[in-house]
Formats: sequence, structure tokens, C-alpha cells
Amino acid sequence: MAHSMTAFAQAEIESPLGCLQCELRSVNHRFLEISLHLPEELRSYEGLIREQIGSRVTRGKLDLVFRIRSTAPAGSLQLNEAYIKQLSATSLHLSARFPELIVSFTELLRLPGVTEAAQVDAEQLRSSLQTGLDEVLANLLSARQREGAALLTTISERLDGIVAQVTAVRALMPKIRAAQRQRVDTLLAELKQVTDSARIEKELVSQLLRMDVDEELDRLATHVDEARRILGLDVAVGRRLDFLMQEFNREANTLGSKSVDARTTAAGIELKVLIEQIREQVQNLE
Repeated sequence: MAHSMTAFAQAEIESPLGCLQCELRSVNHRFLEISLHLPEELRSYEGLIREQIGSRVTRGKLDLVFRIRSTAPAGSLQLNEAYIKQLSATSLHLSARFPELIVSFTELLRLPGVTEAAQVDAEQLRSSLQTGLDEVLANLLSARQREGAALLTTISERLDGIVAQVTAVRALMPKIRAAQRQRVDTLLAELKQVTDSARIEKELVSQLLRMDVDEELDRLATHVDEARRILGLDVAVGRRLDFLMQEFNREANTLGSKSVDARTTAAGIELKVLIEQIREQVQNLE
């Protein structure tokens, strides 16, 4: 099943720190590139997060954002009573020496270290993070699969267009070959009447070469079959199809260079348009 590299997903999960909000964006990229935006409380899990993503995604530029929305009750904060006693003693000492100095209890509470967050269960936090990451990855892969199905439909339609052009050119070739044979006969007649035959011989060779495009048409048809086979694989198909597009282009260019008829020239142009449209879609496939 083809998967797109462009998708967005989000998830929320409760944790000892509060509600973990996760957003994951993916765009096309030649390789797998992961950018993480983590709050300080989750930075120690960066290796775990990268490993989990890498085990389920092979290509794309991924941007992962974790946020913490605190839902902790007031009781989750603890007072550092020993530290407060030290501050109080220091405050009384300073007040005795400097009567004009007034230190309020509210100001003391604002000092670093006066309050402490309740101890967080590390294993529970890891489990919550793992659950949230699994959920957002599942949502992303589901979105990539849906988008991939849409891309597959578009690519299949363009492949049908290539088949139609190949079929049309095949149907035209008998009449085109007949016209070419007449041209060759004319050149052969001219060749017998001139002393400097180099130009006529060159033109004759050119006409003979242009009469045979069966090989290019056969290869285009084979490439279409191969593209459809690849699209049916249950693996990442983007790189395979990207290479195959180069082969499509090579045959379309050769077919165009051999054209001696306005209709086959138009067909060659249409083939290039269809191939380019497929290539653009392939760039988004994993």
C-alpha cells in the first residue's frame, strides 16, 4: 500500500505531569529527518522517541511537538520547610540590623527553592509518553495511508493516459511507415542521379531509423506494468517509482526525437506531460 509522506496528526494523553499534547507533521524528504520540540521534563526521552519513530517511518521530514498542560492540583506543590526556616531566620536578622528593610512572606515564597513539585513517578511518565507517541504515530500513519491512496488513484489515471497514448501511436504507425517508405524510395531514386551522395545517404539513414519506434512503445508499456506492480507492494515504493520515472522519460524523449509526423509529436509531448505529473506525485510517496 502506497503511503504519502505529507500528513498531520495529534494526540492527548494524561500523565503525572498533566495532559501531554502531541502534534506530528510530516512532509516529503529524500531521507528520514526528525525534529523534536520537547519540554525540559521530557528531554531525557529523546532517544526513545527517535527510536520509536524510526521503527515505523522510513522517509519524510517529521516535526514532533510535545506540550504539557498542567492539570495538577494545588497539593502537588510542596513547601521546603527547612529552607523557609533558614530564610526566616535570615530575614529576622536583617530586619534587626536594618529596621527600614521590610521583607514580606509573599516575597519569600517567590524565591527559588521555596516550593517544590511533587515527585513524579518516572515509570508512569515513561508509560504515558509511550502511549501518547504510539497514538500520534498511529494517527499519522493512518493519514499517510489515506493520502497515499489518493495519490495512487491519481498516478493510476496518468498511467492509463500513457497507455492510451502508446495505443494511439501504435495505430498511427502503419500509415506513417507507408509514408516513410515512399520518402525512402524517393531518396533512393535521387541517390542514383547525383554524384555527391553523402547528403542523400545521411537523410536516408535518418528516415530508416525513424521508421522503427516499436521498441520505445514496448518499453513504455512494460514500464507501465512495472509501475502498477510496484504500487501494489506492501513496502515503501517512492524510491523505486522515482527511478522508474527516469526510464519513462528516456523512452518518451527517444520517441519524440524519432517523430516524423505531427500526431506522434503531439503524442510525445502528452507523454512527457503525463510522466511529469506522475513524477510530481511520486515525490510525495514514502
